[in-house]
Amino acid sequence: MELTNVLMLIGGLALFLFGMNVMGEALEKKAGSRLKTLLARLTSNKFKGFLLGLGITAVIQSSSATTVMVVGFVNSGVMTLGQAVGVIMGANLGTSVTSWLLSLTSLQSDNVFLSMLKPDNFTPVLALIGVILYMFVKDRKKKDVGLILLGFSVLMFGMEMMSDSVAPLKDNPAFIRVLTVFEQPILGVLAGTVITAIVQSSSASVGILQALTFTGTIANGTAIPIIMGQNIGTCVSALISSVGANKNAKRAAFIHLYFNVIAASVLLLVFYAVKAFLPSEILTRPATALSIAVIHTVFKLIALAMLMPFTKQLEKLACLTVRDSKEKEKDELLDERLLVTPPVAIQRSKDVEKQMAVEAGETLYAAFDLIRDGYTEAVGKTVREGEARGDMYEDKLGTYLVKISGCSLSDHDSLEVSKLLHIIGDLERLSDHAVNIAESMEEMRDKELKFSEKAIKELETICNAEREIIRLTVSALSEDNMENAALVEPLEQVVDSLKARIKTRHIERLQKNECTIELGFVLSDLLNNLERVSDHCSNIAGCIIEIAHHSLDMHEYLSHIKKDDASFKEHYEDYLAKYPLVEG
Repeated sequence: MELTNVLMLIGGLALFLFGMNVMGEALEKKAGSRLKTLLARLTSNKFKGFLLGLGITAVIQSSSATTVMVVGFVNSGVMTLGQAVGVIMGANLGTSVTSWLLSLTSLQSDNVFLSMLKPDNFTPVLALIGVILYMFVKDRKKKDVGLILLGFSVLMFGMEMMSDSVAPLKDNPAFIRVLTVFEQPILGVLAGTVITAIVQSSSASVGILQALTFTGTIANGTAIPIIMGQNIGTCVSALISSVGANKNAKRAAFIHLYFNVIAASVLLLVFYAVKAFLPSEILTRPATALSIAVIHTVFKLIALAMLMPFTKQLEKLACLTVRDSKEKEKDELLDERLLVTPPVAIQRSKDVEKQMAVEAGETLYAAFDLIRDGYTEAVGKTVREGEARGDMYEDKLGTYLVKISGCSLSDHDSLEVSKLLHIIGDLERLSDHAVNIAESMEEMRDKELKFSEKAIKELETICNAEREIIRLTVSALSEDNMENAALVEPLEQVVDSLKARIKTRHIERLQKNECTIELGFVLSDLLNNLERVSDHCSNIAGCIIEIAHHSLDMHEYLSHIKKDDASFKEHYEDYLAKYPLVEG
C-alpha cells in the first residue's frame, strides 16, 4: 500500500468522523423541541421506552450519546432502571440508520433515478446547498439545515476517500493475509470491539467496515463476527460515563453491556453451529456496503427479539454486578452527562426550575400561615429549610445553565436558557422574603406583641391575594400558561394598592391610639416583604411572556400593558373587587 493511499485513508477517516459529528450536532440542534417532546412522553411502558430510544438515536445518529444520556437520567432520578432498559434496547436498533445511508455508496444501476441516489451524484449538490444556506442565509433554522447537509456531505466524501484509498488493497497479499486471520470468528469479534472502543462510535466503525468492502476481499462470513464485536465496543462510552455516578446509573451502563455481550455470544455460538451447514457461497461471497447494513440490522433485530422478554433478568444481573451499599445514595439534581445533548439538558433545567418554583411557593404559604396563626418553631424551621433549598437550587441551576450556554445552541434554546437564568434569581428571593416574614413574626412572639383584629383581617386579605399571585406564577412557569402569566401583573398592582391602603389605615389607628409604633414597624416590614413577593412574581411572569415574544425587554412590556391593554384594566378592577379591605 503506497504512502498516498495511507494518507488518503487517514484523511478520509478524519472527514468521515468529522462529518458524522457535525451532522449529529446539527440534527440534535434542529430536533431540540422534538427531543423535549419525546422526553415528556417518557413512561414505564417498556415498548414506549424502546420507541423513545429508537427515535432519539435515529435523530442524533449515536447510540453511545443516547446511552450516556440514559446514564445521566438515571443518575438524576429522572428515569428508573426499568425505564432505562427499554430505551437502551431502542438505541441499539436506532444506530443502524447510519449504515443504511452509507450503503448507498455501493448502489449500481443504469436507471437514471436510481443512479441519482448514489452519493457520487447527489452529495456535491447537497454540499453546495449546505454552503449557501450556512454562509449566505441569516435565518438560524436554515443555517442549521445547511450544517446538516454539509455534515452529511463531508461524511460521504470521507467514505468515498476511504473506499478509494483501500481499493488497491484487493491485490495486496499482506492485506489478504490479515483478513484471513479475521476469518476466525473470535478474532473478528475482538477486532470489531477494539476498533469501536477506540473511535467511540459503532456507526463510525461500521462505516469503516463498509469502506473496506470496496476492496472486494472481505467476505460476509468475515464481516458477521466483526459486526458482533462492534456492538460490544459501543458500550465503552456508557461505561466510562458511569464512573462517579450512583449505583443505578452504573447498572444502566452494565445493562447496555450485558445486552450486547449476551446477544453477541449467543449469536456467535449459533453462527459456529450453522456455519458448516450454510452454503459456502453465502459466507465466501464478497461483502458490500449494502450487505453490511443488512447484517448489522438483522443482528440487532434478532438480539432484540431474543432479549426483549428478559428485561427483568437483565436488571437483576446488573443489580448483582453493582450491589446496594449500606449508605443511601442521593440522585444528582443536574447531571453533567446531559450536556452532551443541550436540548435535553435544558429540559432537565426547566424541570428543576419548576420544582424550585413549587417549593418557593410552599415556603411562602408556610410564612403566611405564621401571619395568621402566630409564630411556631416547627413552621419557622420549615420556612428556613425551604429558603436553604432555594439557595441550593439557585447555585446549582445557575452553574449548570452557564455551562449549557457555552454549548452550541439554536436561537430558541438560547432564549430558553436566558429565561431560566433570569427567573432563578427572582425565585430565590421569594424564599428570602418568606424568611423575613418568619423573623418578623418571631419578633412579635418574643416581644409579646399582637395585632388588632382589624390589622389581622387586612393582612389576611393581602395574604390571600399573595397566595393567588404565587399560584398564577407557578402555573405560568410550570405549564407555560400565558393566560395565567397575563393575570399576574394586574394582581400585582392590586397588592401594591392594598399595601398603601393598609399603611394609611395603620396611621389612622396610630393617631387614635389603637396601635403602637413598635407594631407599626413590624407591620411595615411585613407589608414591604409581601409587596416584594408580588414584584418578583411580576418579574417572572413578565419574563415568560417576553420570551414567548422572543424578547427580554420587560420594562417595555409592563409599560405597554398598563397604558394600552384593556384586559389589564378589566382584570385589575376584578381583583380589586375580589380582595376588598373591610371597612371600619
